[in-house]
Amino acid sequence: MKEKLVPGGILEPVDGKSFLFFGTNYKTSDFMADGLLLWWQYREPELPEIKQLIINLDNGPECNGRRSQFLLRMTEFADLTGLCVRLVYYPPYHSKYNAIERYWAGVEKSWNGYLLSTVDTVINRAGNFCWKGVRTMACLVDAIYEKGVKLCSIEKRDLEQRLERSEELNYWDITIQPKPVFLYFLYP
Repeated sequence: MKEKLVPGGILEPVDGKSFLFFGTNYKTSDFMADGLLLWWQYREPELPEIKQLIINLDNGPECNGRRSQFLLRMTEFADLTGLCVRLVYYPPYHSKYNAIERYWAGVEKSWNGYLLSTVDTVINRAGNFCWKGVRTMACLVDAIYEKGVKLCSIEKRDLEQRLERSEELNYWDITIQPKPVFLYFLYP
């Protein structure tokens, strides 16, 4: 396979449901945010009572608590979905506590002996993997992502006003409230 695939994934630790998404160019903040949005579109019908998402993240360069583009996309996600989003980061070098790392090891083991020569093969093999008895949902995010997207200082300042950072762990525990929606009814 000459095409490059970059992986992203979401694991729901309570029920073992997993969602893998693969991109065709770069693992960027936008790629991760688009993967989260795809997951939510897939899961929202089954989770109508959810008002807050607590997302445990590694400190990867594409999604850390200092990455302005990622934080902007998370505020957009909160506004679009109406969900309160809490980003909680594992400390550096503590990925062994992140359940998705064990999940990825299982996915890689399930690929042993298979020639992953096409995008379809990768997506199908990933989609056939079961974790805790639950089949994985896998999809391709076929979008072009630009590396190095950053906000200017004014945009960063405005963004910071939307972020509720923990006093003790300000880059590792961030809450984002959705903007309230105001509706106006016009009568003839």
